[in-house]
Amino acid sequence: MKLFVIGATGRTGLEIVQQALARGHHVTAFVRSPESITLRNGRLTVLKGNVTDENQFFNAMQSHDAVLSALGPREVFKPSSLLRDSALATTRAMKRSGVKRLVVLSAAAHFPGIPNRIVSFILRDHMRDSRAMEEIVQGSGLDWTIARPPRLTQEQYATYRSREDAAPRKGFSLSRKAVAAFMLDAIEQEKHFQKTVGIAQ
Repeated sequence: MKLFVIGATGRTGLEIVQQALARGHHVTAFVRSPESITLRNGRLTVLKGNVTDENQFFNAMQSHDAVLSALGPREVFKPSSLLRDSALATTRAMKRSGVKRLVVLSAAAHFPGIPNRIVSFILRDHMRDSRAMEEIVQGSGLDWTIARPPRLTQEQYATYRSREDAAPRKGFSLSRKAVAAFMLDAIEQEKHFQKTVGIAQ
């Protein structure tokens, strides 16, 4: 498949790129700073662009099979509309270019529960932006999947538990490798269409 990856220079985004290439896919990494990607592969194309520019997305994502966004905040404690603005540009460009499949990274703190409410309060600026992103994706009419992991780690396992519309029980952390594996599995296995999915170790 031909996959379009947004946020490919982040730690989770880089995992998506590496695993997608290892699975035999062609990957387009759409990034702000191409020099940040030192990976070299004949099936990898690195494009410089603005993740809030609909026309740049439209020109770059045509003929792709799916879009994966692992975009995260640059500073979690500062007000930002980056995730919302990027979701708006992404979904509009996808509809224009005929790409229907979208998998995006969000956060388990959006699920109900006291611990999540505490996290949501502490990171309220980021969570407000993340929630706005989810609402745009959910209202897009695309074949979307929203992945909501808990705290992310740099551990080396790639296994995960998943649960639609809820967080897996006692799921307090998850490796970035496992998040990438879930997002790619959702595309390859054609699962979780128009679903919000809790994932955890």
